[in-house]
Amino acid sequence: MDYQTFQPHPDLSALVKFYWTLEVPFDPKNQKQKIIPDGCIEMTFNLEDKIKRYVSESEFVVHPNAMVMGQRTKSYYIEPLGNVNSFAICFYPHGFANFVCTPLENLVDVETPIESLFGEIPSKELKQKISQATSTQERIEIIEIFLLNKLNQNTTIENLVKTTVDTLISTNGSTPINQILKNDLSKRRQLERKFRKQIGISPKQLGKVLRLQTALKMLLNGNENLTSIAYESEYFDQAHFIKDFKEFIGNTPKEFLGNENMALSTLFYK
Repeated sequence: MDYQTFQPHPDLSALVKFYWTLEVPFDPKNQKQKIIPDGCIEMTFNLEDKIKRYVSESEFVVHPNAMVMGQRTKSYYIEPLGNVNSFAICFYPHGFANFVCTPLENLVDVETPIESLFGEIPSKELKQKISQATSTQERIEIIEIFLLNKLNQNTTIENLVKTTVDTLISTNGSTPINQILKNDLSKRRQLERKFRKQIGISPKQLGKVLRLQTALKMLLNGNENLTSIAYESEYFDQAHFIKDFKEFIGNTPKEFLGNENMALSTLFYK
């Protein structure tokens, strides 16, 4: 597996977290891979063979060649049908809402073809340019022109939502929402409504995903002391950490390490 990340232009760096590429030659022995929620929304272009996502043990759907994966509330398995050659844009939780008018709660846990969000003709032109580009840098330049044009056509995200997201990111999801809002219940209701529209999930759900990501990185970087991880990630205790881990990933932390189905997630999140 060859996975690389690239930084966005400064004009987009507040909204786009990074670009990434992934190349995996086909091998019949390759295991299906579990993908873990990370709190981000991604636009992905498959440049070679198709990829399928399992919806049950044996049933699956095939990814569109150009799609947006909204916020994820649970882990899921994918498996390539051939060679993998992907180019993707990873948006901050509040980033993608600046480019579309569609409520992002409609995109949760599904793969949405870009035609549904940007229209048939612009999407066809974009897909053609991305597929014909001869380098990652050229693809980055193409997508940045596209995004900057879209940014100028849409209103920006609500300040209340952005402030909450920024606080959750800066504290790795550990700050209680009521504390961010200074216990203003009227703002809580307003935030919940706007958050689902502009982020896709609730503030509490995003906080749980971000905190889990912090713990997961510690685990992948060699800290196997679950009590220590729970404490440093500001979980109430080890049991609380393991409960959240199993809820989002479907395995215990110890089952996660060294699992062949987790090889791709390990690459992404380490």
